[in-house]
Amino acid sequence: MNKTISDIAQLAGVAKSTVSRFLNGGSVSEDTRQKIERIIKQYNYVPNTFAQSLKAKKTSIIGTVVPRLDSFATSQTLIGIDEELRNNQYQMLIANTSQDMDREIDAIYDFARQKVSGIILLAAEVTEAHLKAVEEIGIPVLLVGQQHERLHSLVHNDDQAGYEMGKHVVEKGHRQIVYIGVTEKDQAVGIHRRQGFQRAIAEYGGGGCDVTYYETSFKMSEAIVTAEAILRDHKPTIIVGATDNIALGVMKTAFSNKVRIPHELSVAGFGGYDITEMIHPALTTVKFHYLQAGKLAASHMIRQVTGEPVEKRTILDVELIPRESVDNV
Repeated sequence: MNKTISDIAQLAGVAKSTVSRFLNGGSVSEDTRQKIERIIKQYNYVPNTFAQSLKAKKTSIIGTVVPRLDSFATSQTLIGIDEELRNNQYQMLIANTSQDMDREIDAIYDFARQKVSGIILLAAEVTEAHLKAVEEIGIPVLLVGQQHERLHSLVHNDDQAGYEMGKHVVEKGHRQIVYIGVTEKDQAVGIHRRQGFQRAIAEYGGGGCDVTYYETSFKMSEAIVTAEAILRDHKPTIIVGATDNIALGVMKTAFSNKVRIPHELSVAGFGGYDITEMIHPALTTVKFHYLQAGKLAASHMIRQVTGEPVEKRTILDVELIPRESVDNV
């Protein structure tokens, strides 16, 4: 049976408050410190950080709100956050909202009631309800993946990602192009990524490019349906998906329709998911450094919590990775 703080106090022959003071970094005599440490080591006592935090003025817990857990980008970002927080003696609580906006707002208030020190928010969009919640709870909030002038944010360079991909597509000789994007409610993916792509097409493709833009969701299953309709109506030389998931949906559809990649259709995406290197042909993509983003987000959050200066907006670099799925035309 796990020992409690009361058990440790009794075994050490000191008051419960003394043990609590020791665990929270307070001052105790050298003799008392040695006795408590010996008992803790003997019984492998692990402090209940959450319970300690609820009583403390400042907690060692950071809340993280995510729209979904079944995402490579989210999971890698969470791993980075967790590693950096643990290295600095903080812990992470996760609230998954399943892309439900109301649950996202509720999670912000719930974390505030649990007295977390700060909140890292991986939001698909930032609404007035988000801003109102952040203002009312009065604790540090860091936005990851999106940006807003009223919040600290850490973003990937989506405009540059789109630009690098558009330039690559044109340089490979493609002129019949389809781009499958997502809703503009997601400013990073739905707007900035597409705008970067359009800018490159205008600069490098001149007037000779025929680009058709479609919209789908982040789900691969819906990307497959969109790709089916495209291949019925068009004969593009390349389809660019705004995410690797969308691109993988396109590849699945092409395979089902016996369309050879890249000989008859080139495909590209964004994200740099691990699976894109394992499939055949390997997918041309723009790599986003999600693990680094998570670590940096945690570092920035700790600095906000401790009152240190933090840049209002941090932009992470991206990297084009050319692979076999895009052919020369």
